[in-house]
Amino acid sequence: MNPTHLISAYTAGSSPQSIHNTHLRPQQHSAHLADYLSPVYGTVAAMSLFSFSTPLDIDIVLQDTDDRPTVDVKLDKTRREKAPLYLDGETVKGAVTIRPKDGKRLEHTGIKVQFVGTIEMFFDRSTHHEFLSLQTELASPGELQHPVTLPFAFKNVEKMYESYHGINVRLRYFLRVTVSRRMADVVREKDLWVYSYRQPPESNSVIKMDVGIEDCLHIEFEYSKSKYHLKDVIVGRIYFLLVRLKIKHMELSIIRRETTGVPPNQYNESETLVRFEIMDGSPSRGETIPIRLFLGGFDLTPTFRDVNKKYSTRYYLSLVLIDEDARRYFKQSEIVLYRQAPENSELAQRQAKEIQAS
Repeated sequence: MNPTHLISAYTAGSSPQSIHNTHLRPQQHSAHLADYLSPVYGTVAAMSLFSFSTPLDIDIVLQDTDDRPTVDVKLDKTRREKAPLYLDGETVKGAVTIRPKDGKRLEHTGIKVQFVGTIEMFFDRSTHHEFLSLQTELASPGELQHPVTLPFAFKNVEKMYESYHGINVRLRYFLRVTVSRRMADVVREKDLWVYSYRQPPESNSVIKMDVGIEDCLHIEFEYSKSKYHLKDVIVGRIYFLLVRLKIKHMELSIIRRETTGVPPNQYNESETLVRFEIMDGSPSRGETIPIRLFLGGFDLTPTFRDVNKKYSTRYYLSLVLIDEDARRYFKQSEIVLYRQAPENSELAQRQAKEIQAS
């Protein structure tokens, strides 16, 4: 059997070399656009060029927050925030409290609350793609002088996508309260997080492949399946059929590849989430190396494919061999990740079954 050649090999510090008409896709090492365009959650905005403070305070309190799970959301490289977790079809309800400052009388032209789902590209902050927008009027035009609490409810809201915060894109759901005024609207936003659960796939094929370099290296690797839930364990093996290279060590990496936009304005970013050394030293012919990698400890999301025709997120297992001359040989295999419904959550189980049936 002629082995499938490893995708590429290169020497540290040198340019990638192609082998047997196969090509290395160079990884971008430039600073990510998102590093310079970090989003801000829970902002209070006064839409006036001349006002730096708001004449009132707005608090948004969601119902049942004490009993609801939260998700630790990354705002940027150094800041994180907890957001309440919701599922598709759940009602979003709570109350808005508005307090005029210093007891001053405040005229307004109406108060409203919106539930919004949007996709934001960090390289184009001028454009937000809203795929969900619901609105409720909380108060008609009038005056405010004392604190007022206004309840709201968005019943059985369809949340068709899972929340996501990536390198160049984020998909967010949030509540926006607007107190409209003649000179400057006052706006308050509150984020929430959405999960989409799936049932275990009915078919889950083994990943098995022969790879090598002619007359130098021939290995067979196998992973027990191609689809994993986010707390799963990757189990596999690597079998060396021919070894004429002096291999120093071997590692297994999980790579996330994010694609945003459409050609010609398409951006691809890859990041290595974990490197796991599975062998140290040169193997012998006929040797088998076991693989066992627990996914639960890593910051993973499900695989997303063409979400609202705006972005995709895919995952790859990358098998890397490094010889004593620091040349690297690697082969990537795509895997599918999904979020499995917790057994103790009836709503999550029902959602997963509905998605599978659709």
